[in-house]
Amino acid sequence: MWFFYALIPCLLIDGVTVLPAPQNLSVQSTNMKHLLTWSPVTVPGEIIYYFVEYQGEYESLYMSHIWIPSSWCSPTEGPECDITDDITATVPYKLRVRATLGSQTSAWSTLQHPFNRNSTALTPPVMEVTKDGFHLVIKLEDLGPQFEFLVAYWRREPGAKEHVKVVRSRGIPVHLETMEPGAAYCVKVQTFVKAIRRHSPFSQAECVKVQENNQFTPEVNQLQEGRGGSLCHRRAVF
Repeated sequence: MWFFYALIPCLLIDGVTVLPAPQNLSVQSTNMKHLLTWSPVTVPGEIIYYFVEYQGEYESLYMSHIWIPSSWCSPTEGPECDITDDITATVPYKLRVRATLGSQTSAWSTLQHPFNRNSTALTPPVMEVTKDGFHLVIKLEDLGPQFEFLVAYWRREPGAKEHVKVVRSRGIPVHLETMEPGAAYCVKVQTFVKAIRRHSPFSQAECVKVQENNQFTPEVNQLQEGRGGSLCHRRAVF
């Protein structure tokens, strides 16, 4: 029955055209960016508009009749909605979508399970390792104000101690260590989001070396291929 319903653009009920409701609602969330998507409603030659609304935990418990229009998607043309600005707390959110075409309005379709931002997938930031003279410097991707980064770095040698620095600057070079000529240093990083109290995995370590003549030598490939990899102390820091 549902399969047949999805194939026809409009239904006739008592002679009145009824627009079908959007189907297959889901939320993709990575690094605290949340995107609600659904299967488009198709009417040949026509542009369908969609309205997105949500309920936070308070509305769901105490004012179930109140739904709040999404900041950016009431209305929207595409079958997706960036709901990041609407999800402001770590609580379950109900989400619903309906389609409109002129005076025709579909029924609401509701996300099957409420969305909680603590389910977002966290990934390490893009990291650039450079040097300023003999100073080991990193520059991290700006993932937004909710993120801070745990940067682990160490001299690549047997028994080396791993140091950890909390970095809150985003997109700005940060000094980590003054390097000794001829020594290699390794760096890895993970994100931390205080609002949901979760870490990402650590990035793959990147190793660099300053030669005696102050030339900068990346050594990423050597670590990836396992040559000298056992010299890096790789404990996770939380």
